Amino acid sequence: MRLNSFLVLSFFSVLILPAQEKYPQDVFQSPLEIPLVLAGTFGELRSNHFHSGIDIKTQQREGLPVLSIADGTITRIKVALWGYGKVLYVAHPNGYTSVYGHLQKFSPEIEEYVKKVQYAKQAYEVEIFPDYGELKVSKGNIIAYSGNTGGSAGPHLHFEIRSSVSEKPTNPLLYGYEVRDATPPTLLGLFGYPLSDGALVNQSGEKIQLNYSRQPDGSFLADKVTAIGTVGFGINTFDRQDMAANKNGVYAVKQTVNGRVYSEYDFETFSFGETRYINTLIDYAHFYKYRQRIQKSFKEPFNHLAIYKTLYNNGELDVQEGMSYNVELLISDVVGNTTKLVIPVEGKKEPVKVPKDEGKTDNYIIADKPNNFDLGAAKVYFPASTFYNDFYIDLKKGKDTVTIHDNSVAAHRNFTISFDPSNYSMEERKQLFIAHLDEDYRPSYSKTYKRDGAFTTRTRTLGTYTLVRDSVAPEIRPKNFKEKQWLSNYSYLSLTITDDLSGIDTYTATLNGKWILMEYEPKTNTITYNFGDKAVEATECELKVVVTDNVGNSSTYTGTFFKK
Repeated sequence: MRLNSFLVLSFFSVLILPAQEKYPQDVFQSPLEIPLVLAGTFGELRSNHFHSGIDIKTQQREGLPVLSIADGTITRIKVALWGYGKVLYVAHPNGYTSVYGHLQKFSPEIEEYVKKVQYAKQAYEVEIFPDYGELKVSKGNIIAYSGNTGGSAGPHLHFEIRSSVSEKPTNPLLYGYEVRDATPPTLLGLFGYPLSDGALVNQSGEKIQLNYSRQPDGSFLADKVTAIGTVGFGINTFDRQDMAANKNGVYAVKQTVNGRVYSEYDFETFSFGETRYINTLIDYAHFYKYRQRIQKSFKEPFNHLAIYKTLYNNGELDVQEGMSYNVELLISDVVGNTTKLVIPVEGKKEPVKVPKDEGKTDNYIIADKPNNFDLGAAKVYFPASTFYNDFYIDLKKGKDTVTIHDNSVAAHRNFTISFDPSNYSMEERKQLFIAHLDEDYRPSYSKTYKRDGAFTTRTRTLGTYTLVRDSVAPEIRPKNFKEKQWLSNYSYLSLTITDDLSGIDTYTATLNGKWILMEYEPKTNTITYNFGDKAVEATECELKVVVTDNVGNSSTYTGTFFKK
């Protein structure tokens, strides 16, 4: 019995270890030679996903040396137009893998290794998995240079630490990295949610914003809330580190009711497989309308996130008439700076001032079953579990255009839209694509599959769709050189490629008839060739570039330059 008690106590002690003590300290060095100032934190709320690393500012510059944080071997290299852009993965002997994204270029040895693959495949976008030990690195080695490639909105280094076994990312700031932070999170808004039938918050059956004020001790106190039934709370909040004005994500949120923990979650780690469930943590409809992310302190049935440390009654408060409740929300950053919000709640039945809006339409989605709809111009198929919960869906038929609700509802899985192109000639069909129309009816290409007399697209975006014809080929223009120009002192040449409607699908370039690697940066519509890739064997050089859009329209540029 004593042994069993000891084992239980020991196991419990492991469970309650502070997060920092679970991870090696002072083992990994910094990936940059400059002080760590963050533009983004781990777990930060992004569109349809949690941020899986930290974004380190690079002083608004590109080209800073990126260092391996420990001895290891490169296990994955990827070059992509979007996402992480140019990215390196380094596996370390202690079971962790470090990730370095949005790179400008790799170190010379790795750059040469990657370009051999690119030339062999005649492709800019590649993904390579070197054999274990093939590309070894030592702690402090320069492995790359910081940049702005991929989906980056400005120069920075995206940095991750993952488990090499599970591939789950963990918060890099738990490994002993120092980021100056003496500022608690900022509270921007508090909201009350009636959750059960007949529930009210301040006489409202709909979500309602609640007032609060700062107290002399720095905490916040909400105005007394009257409620009845099952209710929940949500907050709009952000964190800010020293040395930067960026509004970053918070680390942890804890909710207590009368001293009992009702909900508690943090961003120590999460799984990539569950990251899209961020749309159940936030109030997605509110985000769609106001571009503000409210984090719910309650967990709804369709929320499958594993970030919760404690849950009682799923964080929901069952308010009884005549009872009083003291709700506290503690919002913390990773170093423990905490903002406290107290919400006094009184159970009280009152007349309804704002009734619950059912939003009824002619069509109802049952989330755990497949759903089919014929909208005339198109058919829509929603597989089971496309959506998180049941709801009334607003569908509008049209001769050429259909509207499938709006983006106030998040789709977890892809659904299929199929258009019948029979009203178009075979020649016209070659230039047709399915387009999503924004609020100003501007079209954007949705990947279109053409087979069996139907055009289909798979998407997670609700809204308005139609068929659009693109008959205009892409444009190709020299950017840093002119026809017949001597380029002897040039280290690179670049061109601008653009398409006005369906967007660029492929491009290829040859120099004196031989394929050359053109690096494509879609954010600036630029393709660039580095003369250092291969020696130019002729003085007079012929450059040929072919660009094709997403419906097959193609343009060709042919030009001549001279180089010694």
